[in-house]
Amino acid sequence: MATEPDKRESTRWKIHGERLVDDTRRDRVSIASVELPDGVTFEQWVFRIRKAAMMAVLDDQDRVLMLWRHRFIIDRWVWELPGGYVDPEEDPAVTAAREVEEETGWRPLDVEPLGSLQPLVGSADAENLLYVARRSEYIGEPEDINEAARVAWIRLDTVRDRIMKGEIVGAASQVALLHILAFYR
Repeated sequence: MATEPDKRESTRWKIHGERLVDDTRRDRVSIASVELPDGVTFEQWVFRIRKAAMMAVLDDQDRVLMLWRHRFIIDRWVWELPGGYVDPEEDPAVTAAREVEEETGWRPLDVEPLGSLQPLVGSADAENLLYVARRSEYIGEPEDINEAARVAWIRLDTVRDRIMKGEIVGAASQVALLHILAFYR
């Protein structure tokens, strides 16, 4: 009987090469030549996307701060947590807090890490780091007018229904909010 590490190695896909298709400041797109353990070979698109950080800002009324915005790729209006790409050399928690301020006009306080996820693990390296802030203070109108049509405090008890209605579709927003509902209240 094979030991567990031997079994893992016997199911590892082999990468015979990877050719670059495009490399921008945010993303790197390539095509990998892959061989499965059974010998089948194929080409796989690979996306390497800059790390992103998002934050769920909670208040003392059991609400979370969210953005109502249009996402052109899926051509839908959705609720999302504020966040953005992590700048090189920037701490992801600092990124998440900065994005909250720029996008909402609220400064998060008492920030804690919530976890991380890879939303497209079969095709992309796109790490999303999640944070939660238990308090915040209003500092003024949002700086970035391109981010949202509306900034609002959404009651946490409406989150599951909003997910079911397709109003909250982003993986990072869903994971953070469902984690908060399950473990943080």
